[in-house]
Amino acid sequence: MIKQFSKPILVAAAMASLGMTATAALAQTPSGVMPYVIDQRGVVARSGTGLCWRTGFWTPQLAAETKLPGAEFPVGCECDKDLMPKEKCEPPPPPPPPPAAAPAPAPKPAAEKITLAADALFDFDKATLRPEGKAKLDDVASKVKDISLEVIIAVGHADRIGKDAYNQKLSERRAEAVKAYLVGKGIEANRVYAEGKGEKQPKTKPDDCKMKPESSRNKKLVECLQPDRRVEIEVIGTKGGEAVQAPAPAPAPAAAPAPAPTKK
Repeated sequence: MIKQFSKPILVAAAMASLGMTATAALAQTPSGVMPYVIDQRGVVARSGTGLCWRTGFWTPQLAAETKLPGAEFPVGCECDKDLMPKEKCEPPPPPPPPPAAAPAPAPKPAAEKITLAADALFDFDKATLRPEGKAKLDDVASKVKDISLEVIIAVGHADRIGKDAYNQKLSERRAEAVKAYLVGKGIEANRVYAEGKGEKQPKTKPDDCKMKPESSRNKKLVECLQPDRRVEIEVIGTKGGEAVQAPAPAPAPAAAPAPAPTKK
């Protein structure tokens, strides 16, 4: 058990043997008194069996609040740890680590629309790729290999010469021809989408190209409506963790149109 002195004995012991060491130790206590007897070495005095000697001033609170010079924990943690609050006799927990930095948002795929004149890809009123058109698509395919491709969208358009239904089918066949060629160059078929818009989305204005007759034999009209005959290729993907845009190949001069049936 813990040895305990009465207050008179403590005073006598302090006068006789503690001297300046005890005085220095007392100076560290909140109330100027010590809960344990301190010897001339400045440490808690112990019995022959290693028990701490309590003073008459001892209380659990005083033992939990009193530190010897240079001590990390209160003196009560050395002698009566089981009576001390746990937080008094253990080092404070380390601060929590700083929150992990939020990961950088994934890059959003960027889109680049490449407009190729249909006259540079196909003969007039045809859906078979010309050699010049294949060269343009080769350039697109080579650039696509350098990016993480999301999708390629090929959209065919026609001018207003001819019947609506015929122009719709022609624009679809041209878009499908572009898709087939790109797939043949190693691009996955499920990453190439083809559709035709017919004459629904012209580049020319309604008041443009008012030249009679409204026929493919009218070369001036055919030339004026050239912007409407086109295939738009939209490439969407990323490169090196950043959104990229596939540059458009250099434009080619439009080929002279071949004769076609007049509009009925």
